[in-house]
Amino acid sequence: MAVSNEHIELKFRIYDGTDIGHSNYASSTTVSALKQKLVSEWPQGKSVVPKTVNDVKLIHLGKVLENNKTLSESGVRDGAFAGGVITMHVVIQPVLNKKKSAKKQDETGKLNSCGCTIL
Repeated sequence: MAVSNEHIELKFRIYDGTDIGHSNYASSTTVSALKQKLVSEWPQGKSVVPKTVNDVKLIHLGKVLENNKTLSESGVRDGAFAGGVITMHVVIQPVLNKKKSAKKQDETGKLNSCGCTIL
């Protein structure tokens, strides 16, 4: 596959409506590289802060983008929208510790259980 030198103007909208990371990116940039940039440049003083790249989900046209794909492979095209700037939505979803989530499921099962006796 040929590598394109096309650049795409992107900005990223976080949970409170703030736009960050407004810049031109090569279409060969991986989603993982974008996430690394966002994590390193995350605004100070926000109540929700990603700790790792795995905490960040990028959404474009209703689809969560995969880390190992490039912008062009993900279907992100320059000039697809009026104004030429593409806004991606950023969702912070920390990875849950498996032990804690398993424990919560056990507790939920105990709380929601009931018993019936037919006489």
